Amino acid sequence: MKGNVEDRAMDIASYIIETGATVRSAAKKFGVSKSTVHMDVTERLKKLNPSLYRDVRKVLDVNKSERHIRGGIATKEKFSKLQ
Repeated sequence: MKGNVEDRAMDIASYIIETGATVRSAAKKFGVSKSTVHMDVTERLKKLNPSLYRDVRKVLDVNKSERHIRGGIATKEKFSKLQ
């Protein structure tokens, strides 16, 4: 996604809040790296729009707290396909 960095940060943050998306899925959707998404929604957004930053931070914190569960499910599915 080419264009204004600030607009991209706002768009990615809105997408994450609306869908509950992970950083990885948001990166895939917007065609940027995970590092770029993380930088946009933590560093840049904090300065651009603090209230939007707080909202996206809540979603990211939930995703972080659940990532071990998603990893376990993915591993279970992987090995169930091998049987």
